[in-house]
Amino acid sequence: MRDRSKYRSRLQIVADILTAAGEGASKTPIMFRCYLNHRVLSKYLDEIVGAGLLRVEGSSRPIYVVTDKGKLFLERFSKYSERRKRMEQSINNALSDETALEQMFCGD
Repeated sequence: MRDRSKYRSRLQIVADILTAAGEGASKTPIMFRCYLNHRVLSKYLDEIVGAGLLRVEGSSRPIYVVTDKGKLFLERFSKYSERRKRMEQSINNALSDETALEQMFCGD
């Protein structure tokens, strides 16, 4: 099983793109800030724009701007991330307790 901490979830990548776009950014700076290749970023941008989280301004050199819906997404994602982090810590603490109990029981 791979270590999930090394891989970003789809939601994390969306949040990263929205954060990188901020008040306006073209594709290349977003690509570098998010550590994504052009093909993957293009796919995500199409989906994110389609969902109404980003809007495109300009045509010769498109600029991506976070919409109000995108800002709401980022707020909710931040709260979700904090809850998830607390839950993971709680689970890790419980697993440590379980290991200590196993060692006490098995006489190690």
